[in-house]
Amino acid sequence: MCSYKQTYKLEVVQGETYMLRIINAALNNQLFFKVANHSFTVVAVDASYTMPYKTDVIVIAPGQTVDALMVADASPSARYYMAARAYASAVNLAFDSTTTTGIVQYKPVGTNRSTTADPPVMPSLPDFFDTPTAYRFYTNLTALIKPASPKVPLDVDERMFVTIGLGFAPCGAGQTACMGQALSASMNNVSFAFPTRMSLLEAQFKGTKGIYTSDFPNMPPLVFDYTNQSMNTDPAADSLSVTPKGTKVKKVKYGAVVEMVLQNTALLAIESHPMHLHGFDFFVLAQGFGNYNASTDVKSYNLVNPQVRNTIAVPTGGWSVIRFKANNPGMWFMHCHLDVHLTWGMAMAFEVENGPDAASTLPPPPPDFPTC
Repeated sequence: MCSYKQTYKLEVVQGETYMLRIINAALNNQLFFKVANHSFTVVAVDASYTMPYKTDVIVIAPGQTVDALMVADASPSARYYMAARAYASAVNLAFDSTTTTGIVQYKPVGTNRSTTADPPVMPSLPDFFDTPTAYRFYTNLTALIKPASPKVPLDVDERMFVTIGLGFAPCGAGQTACMGQALSASMNNVSFAFPTRMSLLEAQFKGTKGIYTSDFPNMPPLVFDYTNQSMNTDPAADSLSVTPKGTKVKKVKYGAVVEMVLQNTALLAIESHPMHLHGFDFFVLAQGFGNYNASTDVKSYNLVNPQVRNTIAVPTGGWSVIRFKANNPGMWFMHCHLDVHLTWGMAMAFEVENGPDAASTLPPPPPDFPTC
C-alpha cells in the first residue's frame, strides 16, 4: 500500500494465517481498510494487546496501529484487492477521495492459480462519511487482560476537561498574506505556539524561564453547548472562535494519575480528532456522542478491561475519557495527529516532574549529543 510505482502484492498460502501490522501514516485522513472476501481478527492496537475482535473492516486514524490476523481462506483461483480510503468525519469539507490498493494473491498449487488477466475482486468499502461504522470499530475494542497487565488506577489526582476544535487567531508577524486573522486550532481555547529559542524539554531540564508557562487550564474558559452546530450562526458565539496563542503546559507530579475528558466542539466544523499522547499509553474509559455529562457518563466507564492506546480518535461531535499514570519524567507533547491541525495549534504538553530516585529522574543528555 506504500507509494511505489508498482502495485504492492501480498502472496499467501491457502489455509495459512497472516499477521497484518497496519499503520496509518497519512497526514490528514482516517482510513477504512478492507481485503475483499476476507475478514480480520484484531489482536492489538497501538502495540497493546486486545481481546480478539472479529471484523471485516478496520478503521485507523493517523498515528494509530492495528495488528490483525487474516486467514487466507478465499478461493485461490482469484485475486483480491486490499483497499483503503478516507473516513471523512467532517461533512462539507474537502478531502482526498482516492482509494489506494494492493493485491492479495494466492500461491499457485496445482490447477488452482490466479492469473494476471483476471481483475482482482474489489471489497465493498464503507461510505466516506460512515461515522457509525467508525464508532462501532473504535468502541468495541477491549484489552486482553494478563497477569502482568497494568490495572486501571482508581484514584485520580488530576482531572481535566479539555475542549478540542477549530477557530481563528490573529495573523502572526510572518504571515504577510494573512488578512486580519488565520485559521487556528486549540485545546481549551489555547492555540499552541511552538517555542523558537529552545525545546520544551531543554527548558525544563535547564530551568530556563520564558520558554513556556505551566498554566495550561484544566477547564475551557467558557461552558457552552459544545457540539451544537447552530452556534456557528449565532453572533453571540463569535468570541468562542477566537483562540489566543500560548506555549502552555500542564505540570503534574511524578506518579500522579491524570484523567482527561476530550470534548469535541462544533466551532467552524465538527469532525473526529485523533489525539496522540507522547511518552505514555492511556486507558480509554468511555466514548460517546454529544456533550459529556459528568453525572451520567461516568456510569459507562470501563474500569476492568478498557482498551489501551496512545492515540484516540475522539468521536465526531462527541467525547472520549482517558486516564494514565504520569510515571515518565520529562516534557510530553499531546496533539491532534491530523497534521494540519497540529500546525494550527491543536496541542499542549505535560511537564512531568522528577520522581524520588535516579530511576524516576530525567537523565541529562549524553556527552556526545549533537548541538545546534
